[in-house]
Formats: sequence, structure tokens, C-alpha cells
Amino acid sequence: MKKNIKNITLSALFLALGIVLPFFTGQIKTIGSMLLPMHIPVFLCGLICGWQYGAAVGAVLPLMRSVLFGMPPLFPNAVAMAVELLTYGLVSGFLYSHSKWQCIVALYRSLLAAMVSGRIVWGITEIILLGMTGSAFTWKAFMAGAFLNAIPGIILQLILIPTVMIALDRTGLVKFRKKETETV
Repeated sequence: MKKNIKNITLSALFLALGIVLPFFTGQIKTIGSMLLPMHIPVFLCGLICGWQYGAAVGAVLPLMRSVLFGMPPLFPNAVAMAVELLTYGLVSGFLYSHSKWQCIVALYRSLLAAMVSGRIVWGITEIILLGMTGSAFTWKAFMAGAFLNAIPGIILQLILIPTVMIALDRTGLVKFRKKETETV
């Protein structure tokens, strides 16, 4: 019960961070939106609280932000982002929690797998949503949206998320489980 309350509280914190962070990065005109500020709290929520909480925060965050502030636009952007962020929280949290050891290598594996799967799911969702309106979602649009325009955000995530996890490990909030020496 105590752990559930902690996870719900942390999830609310990550949701609030996801709502607020875009205000700060949006002030950087050239690369503000490329920093993907809503993704970071979702990844952290999945890694720290578990895949269920990460998926829930990921699904709600872009829709809530769209309804509250009009950004991202609800259709198709916020809907596609909700599916993408749900995938990030789910995959990163699931893979990390099911790793034999929760260490920096497992963290990077989980992040990279979640990033790839989330972008694929986002692309499929965009194809479906835009197809419903009679518009096309091209390969060029997918590559630009999923990878080329996202490079600054991907780099930021690959640096910041492990740094936060290591800092939290040192404070005791998160524990890395290291490989134990085997005896023969």
C-alpha cells in the first residue's frame, strides 16, 4: 500500500513536470520543440514507478496539455503523441524492471528500445489518423518527425535520464541492482 501511494505521488509529479517543462523549452526558439520536453518525465516515470504508471502518465500527458493549453493540437498531434508516450513509459519501465540487473547498461537498453518502439508506434498512429482525414503520412514526414528533428531531444534524453537515475541511486530513491559474483 505504501509503495502504491509513493508511485501515485511520483506519477503526479512526473505529470506536472510534463505539463510545465514545455514552457521552459518553448522559449528557445531554434530548438525548443526539438528537445522533446514531455518525453523525459514519461521515461523517468516508467523507469522509477513501473511500466503501468509510465504508460498511464504517457497516455494522459499530451491530451491533458492539449486540453489545458491548446498545445500540442489535439488532432492528430496530441492523440498520436499519447500513443507514442504511452509506449515509451510502458516499454522503458517493463524492460528495465524485467532486466536481470538494474544497471546503466540495462537502463540504456531499455531507453533505446523504448525510443525505437515509440517512434514506430507514433508513425503507425499518424498513418491511421491522417488516413482517416484523407491526408497522407509520407516516409519523409516520418523520418523528419521521428528522427531528424528529434536528434537534440534524443541526445538530451540519453544524457539527462541516466544522470538523473544515477543521482537518485546515490540518494537511495532508486537502487541499481548490480551483477553479483557467481560462485562455482
